[in-house]
Formats: sequence, structure tokens, C-alpha cells
Amino acid sequence: MAEEVLITSPGKITSHLTSSLLAVAFLTSFGSSMLYGYNLAVVNSPAGYIKDFYNRTVVSRNGTGLNEEALTLMYSLTVSVFAIGGLVGSLMVGTLVTKFGRKGTVVNSTILVFLAASFMGFSRICSSPEMVIFGRFVTGIHSGISLSVVPMYLGEIAPKNLRGFLGLMPSIFICAGVFSAQILGLHELLGKEEHWPLFLSLVVVPTFIQLMLLPWFPESPRYLLIEKHNVHATITALKWYRAKCNIQAEIEEMQEEQRSLSTVETVSVLQLLLDQTVRWQVLSVVVINIGMQLSGIDAIWFYTNDIFENAGIPAPEIQYTTVGTGAIEIVAGLIGCFTIERLGRRPLIIGGFSVMGICCAGITLSLILQTHVPFMKYVSVGCVVGIIAGFCIGPAGVPFLITAELFKQSHRPAAYTVGGSLNWMSNFTIGFIFPFLQRSAGSYCYLVFCSVCLAVAIYVYFVIPETKNKTFVEISQMFATKEAVEESQALTHPDQLKLKKMNGYGTLENGSLEFDSSSSCP
Repeated sequence: MAEEVLITSPGKITSHLTSSLLAVAFLTSFGSSMLYGYNLAVVNSPAGYIKDFYNRTVVSRNGTGLNEEALTLMYSLTVSVFAIGGLVGSLMVGTLVTKFGRKGTVVNSTILVFLAASFMGFSRICSSPEMVIFGRFVTGIHSGISLSVVPMYLGEIAPKNLRGFLGLMPSIFICAGVFSAQILGLHELLGKEEHWPLFLSLVVVPTFIQLMLLPWFPESPRYLLIEKHNVHATITALKWYRAKCNIQAEIEEMQEEQRSLSTVETVSVLQLLLDQTVRWQVLSVVVINIGMQLSGIDAIWFYTNDIFENAGIPAPEIQYTTVGTGAIEIVAGLIGCFTIERLGRRPLIIGGFSVMGICCAGITLSLILQTHVPFMKYVSVGCVVGIIAGFCIGPAGVPFLITAELFKQSHRPAAYTVGGSLNWMSNFTIGFIFPFLQRSAGSYCYLVFCSVCLAVAIYVYFVIPETKNKTFVEISQMFATKEAVEESQALTHPDQLKLKKMNGYGTLENGSLEFDSSSSCP
């Protein structure tokens, strides 16, 4: 039974987690977000079998096999084409969520999963490596859509005091997807050569469950009111998600946002990029989404077995070591989910990127020294675990949550398109070039990821404010004040303006500025 929502004071709402909210968070994360994590890791265990299949097929067609370079290139394409599909999907998000709504987009996109699973499942019977690659591309499109739409949907149906908790639910299921692929990839389960097509196509199971149950739940109330102007449907949806409660204060908050957007249509990506009033929000989305992928986490997930092999872990033990890291991912994700409303967004994302940066440097050091110091191979494994834990505790989910929080309804779809497309382009870049980077730079390749992680942590510390327990309008006003103050002071003292760090983050609050007293006007 769903619990009631408590009104603590006029206009302020403190909501309990209801069964309806929890069910929607579970269904969307289980049937969509989890597939992203599963598809990141599913090609890791059967990599040797897939390469053998490619080589045998080429031999049967041409009479000669592939050399090592061509086989590596073909497998890298199989891994990274998933990200190309993700980029295509992310570019469709703005159009889809405006036309079909948030829930409607999640439900309608399930057809892509069934199509992809069919191609991958029957690829060996048809002796077609192209079917594997195309299936990976199509399932990437689905992940590109769901990776943006699910956090958007959950962020809009959640009350502000639960927005962080529900917003990180998808990241937990992404970790669960990785863990599921690692478990099922064990030799005792689906890790045998004859099972790899089934292994790749199992994504249909969670999607089928989602398709059967999610359509019974209502659409996002914010979408229904602000974009569809359907007050009756909005009230019905809020009563469903909030149970027995006075929802008037929440409707008034949405109507306030609707009035502020009364003369603003849903903006396009180009309009978003040209809009000077949201330049800091756009820059922040760019930095955290690129940093999320260039942190090296996808290189860790895609090539975990190779990293452990290079670290000197015996081959029979690698698959169990990999499964252990998957369990740590889930624990770290749960820690982030249950602490975000207490600690806030900034500590999780700054701390997560900092830990990842330190561990990336640690991997380089341990791999260099392991030939002279035997126990260093265990240090490198510990650093891999640290990177994964640091990622799952914050950077895995907070960037998608922040993307929703930094923008009003009119700008949100375009912001997710920008963030998602950059995320996937970075994903493709890492997935494709990492094997070659590792081959040419060796252990030093992880220093690149170290630099990226620390740079993002510093940016967040000085630029992005805390958004915990703030409405979308309040967050927009924080940035609007920053823009207005900066422009006003820059006109008066163009050469003396300095950003002042206040109250734990580097934004201009209440019009506060610090001027360089050592300078004087010419």
C-alpha cells in the first residue's frame, strides 16, 4: 500500500516513497537501464568465441582467414557499434519524448530490443557476423533512448525530496546489468561456445516484463500539464503517484513553471546551444557527460578480462574476479542511491571522479612495478575495483539526474539530446581506440583517464551548485541570477571580475562578487 504525502508547510512538500513510484522506477530501470549495463559487459566473456565465429565465417566465404589486426578491428567494431547506435538513439530523444511522452517513449522503444535479439540470436545459424554487428547497433539505439528518457521520466514523477533517490535507481540497474552479464558469462552457465548467441539475446526477458506492466502506469504529470495542458490527467497521475494527499502545492509549483514558459516553445538543440541564458548549464552538461565516458570506465567494462590477464591473474581465476567486481558495482550503486538525499549531488560526483582519477594513476604505477614487485598485480586489481566503485557511487547516475535538474521543461529534451549524444560519442571513441591505445602506450594509457577524472572533479567543485531539495524553477533561478550578475558587473568592470567561491561551490550567490583590489581601472 502506498504511503501518504505529508504537507510540512504551505507550498512545501515532503513525500514518502509510494508503491507506485517504486514500481515505475523498478520497471523502467529493470526493462531499459539494465540492458545498457548488460550490453556493455556481455561481449567480454564470449570474446574468443565471437572472434572464432568471425574467422570461420570469413574462411568459409573467402577460403582464407583474418589476420590478427583485421580480427581485432572487426571485434572492436562489434564492441563500439553499440555506442554508434546509442548516439543515433540519443539524437532521437527530443522528438520522441515530445511526441509520445516520457512513458510512451519507453514503451514504444521496446520493439528495438526484440528486433536486436532476433538478429543476434540467429546470427550463428545464418553464418552472419553482420547480424551480430547490426543487432548490437539496434540494441545501442534502444540504450541511447532509454539512457536519457528513464532519468527524465523518473525525475519528473518524483517529488523533489526523492528526486535524487529515484534518479539513481537506473544506475543501480546498470550495475546489475553488468553483474548479470558477468554471472551468466561463467563457463558453468552460458560461457560455453554453443551458448553465446543465446547469451547475447537474453535482453528480451526484462524488456518483455516491462512491456507487460509499465503501460498500466500514468504518464509524467509535468508532461501532461506543461506540454499537453491536460489538467484532469495531471491530477489523476499525481493522485496515482502520491496516493491520498493534498496535491495542490505540487500543482501550483508546476503551474508556476508553466507560466514562466507560457511564451516559450520546446527549444531545439540549436536554440539551446545559442541560448546565452543557459550557457553555464549547457557547459556543465557537456563536461560531466564527456567526463563520464572519458573517465575510462567503459574501457574497464569492455576489456576487464584483458586488464586482469595483463595484471597477471591466472586465466581460470579471471572470470570469478570479474564477477566479484560486478558485486562491488551494485554495493557502490546502492550506497550512492541511499546517501544522495543526505549528502547531495556534489559530494558523490566530486568524490567519485576523484577516486577514479587516483585509481587510474594507481593502475599505471602497479602495472609498471609488477614485474619487480609481485604483489603489485593485486594492487592493480584493487585499483580496477576502486575505479568501478567510484564510478557507480556517483558518476554513473548523477550526470543524468543533474541534466534533468538544471533545465526547465522547455529546454530539458534538447539538453538530454546534447548530453546523450556527447556521452555516446565519447563511449564509441573509448570502445574503439582503447585496444590500440593500450597496445601503443601500454600502462601509461590510464594516465589519460586520470587527467580527465580530476579535471571534471575540479570543474564540478567550482561551477555546479547543489540541487538537492530544490525545485526546477529554483535551480533555473540560481543560474539566471549568476548570468545577470556576471553580465552586469562585466559591463562596469570588464577587467576586474573574478568568480568567488561561496558556501562550498563556485557560483555567484545573492549577487556576491569579489574584485581584485590590486588592480585599478585605466
